[in-house]
Amino acid sequence: MARIAGDEEETTVSDGGKPMRLWGGRFESGPADALARLSVSVHFDWRLVPYDLMASRAHARVLNRAGLLTDEELERMIGALDDLETACKTGEFRPTVADEDVHTALERGLLERLGSLGGKLRAGRSRNDQIATDLRLYLRDNVRAIISRLVEVETALMAQAATHADTAAPGMTHLQHAQPVSFGHQLLAHVHAFARDIDRLIDWDKRAAVSPLGSGALAGSSLPLDPVVVAEELGFTSAAPNSMDAVADRDFAAEFLFDAAMIGIHLSRLGEEIVLWASQEFRWIEMDDAYSTGSSIMPQKKNPDVAELARGKSGRLIGNLMSMLTVLKGLPLTYNRDLQEDKEPVFDTVDTLLLVLPAVAGLVSTMRVNTARMSATASDGFALATDLAELLVRKGVAFRDAHEAVGHLVVYCQVNDVDLGEVSDEDLAKVSPHLTPDVRDVLNVPGALAARKAHGGTAPDRVRDQLAALREAVDAQAAWASGS
Repeated sequence: MARIAGDEEETTVSDGGKPMRLWGGRFESGPADALARLSVSVHFDWRLVPYDLMASRAHARVLNRAGLLTDEELERMIGALDDLETACKTGEFRPTVADEDVHTALERGLLERLGSLGGKLRAGRSRNDQIATDLRLYLRDNVRAIISRLVEVETALMAQAATHADTAAPGMTHLQHAQPVSFGHQLLAHVHAFARDIDRLIDWDKRAAVSPLGSGALAGSSLPLDPVVVAEELGFTSAAPNSMDAVADRDFAAEFLFDAAMIGIHLSRLGEEIVLWASQEFRWIEMDDAYSTGSSIMPQKKNPDVAELARGKSGRLIGNLMSMLTVLKGLPLTYNRDLQEDKEPVFDTVDTLLLVLPAVAGLVSTMRVNTARMSATASDGFALATDLAELLVRKGVAFRDAHEAVGHLVVYCQVNDVDLGEVSDEDLAKVSPHLTPDVRDVLNVPGALAARKAHGGTAPDRVRDQLAALREAVDAQAAWASGS
């Protein structure tokens, strides 16, 4: 028995038998071993089996409508394809070391079941339009699964945000205390980013929903086939209008990888914040034991591995995008064997997202927030200075002058080791005549939060408005992913 290393597991295959190729008629001898090893892709494209068989059924039906398969032959063909799919699922049928790719292996399985009748299915199609179709079907299916997992992350963040709409936290720029914010507001910032990711994927699907099947190798077919009917049967919205573009196009794969890389960026940013929040310096959250690990030498440690891995996996997603773009750069029309390299980056990206997203959702949903710690540090670093400057503006002071006056007050506080609200009336007046005793009215965190009540602001009421709108949007995204 030989073994082929697959993307997810090693696949056991059988040795022996004459190598089966879909292109050997013109050649007097077989390929060199080095070429055969370089060319083989069945160890990673085997996951396309259900999509290749789905397209084969549609192709069989269009051959029947064209009079190239009798009704009896079609019935036998569909039965054999169904049986082959079952055998693939159970592991009864597996690729051999002699199979070049998923298409070769499945044709071998069909010939084993139908004899020469199985060879009729190849009429009017090529591996070039087959693989372009299979990859689109695979991605359109898996994008829905990815969106469903993203919705779980969004839902976990929104649940925490609903609990902490009124929880004050230090808002930061440059990782320095800036202004108090609602912690719920900060959590929802991540939801908005993931919501854009989902919107991009839904929009991507409109461009991916074009069927290449019927384009043949590059020029279409002289047989009386109907690519539009095939497209409809496979759930595409249209058939490709240009056969050369159809077999050469991998925009849909590159665009998916870009969308996935952006998801990775947003996961990385959330992961980085969780790492900070869980640190001894912040102590904003405590992670659940189920989503943490310990140290092999330091018994007190609780490490944010899920957040760190989410941050680290973004490198794979970005790298897969770069790999695809580099493969596509400068390729002449139409199909080139370089395009064998289009699948592994796509498969790895799908696997990575479906692995990371459930872990992140679990981490977020189970983390415990230290509201007392957050609230106690929300005004640290003179974070209420902007509220003071804006009070002066409301009293008619030019913002330039208000900014300068409050800046002088901050310097006074630093020199004298006091907070803004601890400065005496006399010393306020010495710093600036604009700083009258009533400025203390705005030097409280709840008031600072409530005051930022404009659309998009951090006021708890606005946070609850965001939540209501996001719940509606996320429900719509979940419905799209489920097809309902």
